[in-house]
Amino acid sequence: MTTQLLEAKSKNTTAEMERAAENEGPSPAHMRELIASGEVVLPVNKKHEKLVPLAIGKNLTTKVNANIGTSPEVADVKSELCKLDAALEAGADSVMDLSTGGDIDEVRAAIVENCTVPVGTVPMYQAAIDVGGPEEMSIDSYLQVLEKHARDGVDFATVHAGVTREALPLLERRLVGVVSRGGSFMIRWMREHGKNSFLYEHFDDVLDIAEEYDVTMSLGDGLRPGGIEDATDEAQIHELKILAELAERCKERGVQVMIEGPGHIPLHEVEENVRLEKAYCRNAPFYVLGPLPTDIAPGYDHLVGAIGGALAGAYGADFLCYVTPKEHIGLPGPEDVREGVIASRIAAHVADIAKDVPGAKEMDREMSRARADRDWDAMLERALDPRRFSDLMDGESGEDQCSMCADFCALKLYREKSSHEQKAHH
Repeated sequence: MTTQLLEAKSKNTTAEMERAAENEGPSPAHMRELIASGEVVLPVNKKHEKLVPLAIGKNLTTKVNANIGTSPEVADVKSELCKLDAALEAGADSVMDLSTGGDIDEVRAAIVENCTVPVGTVPMYQAAIDVGGPEEMSIDSYLQVLEKHARDGVDFATVHAGVTREALPLLERRLVGVVSRGGSFMIRWMREHGKNSFLYEHFDDVLDIAEEYDVTMSLGDGLRPGGIEDATDEAQIHELKILAELAERCKERGVQVMIEGPGHIPLHEVEENVRLEKAYCRNAPFYVLGPLPTDIAPGYDHLVGAIGGALAGAYGADFLCYVTPKEHIGLPGPEDVREGVIASRIAAHVADIAKDVPGAKEMDREMSRARADRDWDAMLERALDPRRFSDLMDGESGEDQCSMCADFCALKLYREKSSHEQKAHH
């Protein structure tokens, strides 16, 4: 039994490390060292046959995750595969299946089978649904679900083991309360049974399965703020400290781990949130939802999340969970998924420029050169979303000017020699 982390600690460079390094730029040896230190994760379940290895963390490009999955009201495998296609076409680096309706096992198996990027799940959802509600869960029923997900090839799993009884009184001061579904499930169970979290108390049993299948632990922020009024409060920080403890236990067992983060945070608190995670969790990769720096833009939360994600990434967040235009409204469709991925990819690239990730600025330099030359084909080739660029070019002449400025194109006016300069040249 071995894992990517155990191999890295033994100074063995796996084929997956070599492949990930080839895609990113660092040498395989450096990639191995980053994984060994816990600053990079390489989510590679031994059962995910079609997976192209991808690394997340320090010195690497900022990655983007897309959430898909059914709901109790809308549950169709074909629809989820359409969303998967939309996410992959738009350039998502990973996908999470958050299904809560229909045949959850069938949906998950179909997604893993058709997905070449890492797949994540939240086992807590199915663990509660299978037994009739969160109150009926147990550590045994949870472990059965986690192992089922691991056997199906899930590469990383969100585990809400940091939600403990000690934090419950701290939540009473919140305006919004708890918006994490997994967090609310765990709180409901603790209130019903008068006990501490079975995930926290039996975390070693969770790690047994994670180690066997090399499932990367994504320690969930079950107490993340659901409104900027509640950001960076005592409950959130209490959980972060618990996650730091659990992250060390993961690494001791040879299980890779990353930390999930908020959530709704005002822009001026983003830097502090990243700093706290890196300090408490010893630079473990930070996986943030958004973050969302305002609460008043339903329908545009993909843009709100991109604003917060760019700043979080610039300060050191490694992994952005996208937000779609349907956030806070309803279940996203394929086009919502696509818009969410594109918005987060823009944010990730903006962050990579700020972090001076190798190659990031060169992409912008090439686009600037193409614009200066009015080379529309080259612009299309370098556009982050070529489909959108092509759609907007419909009706444009494609000559050395556009309909915005026409003969008054600043680039043309600047580059063309004046009649005085031409006479002087002759």
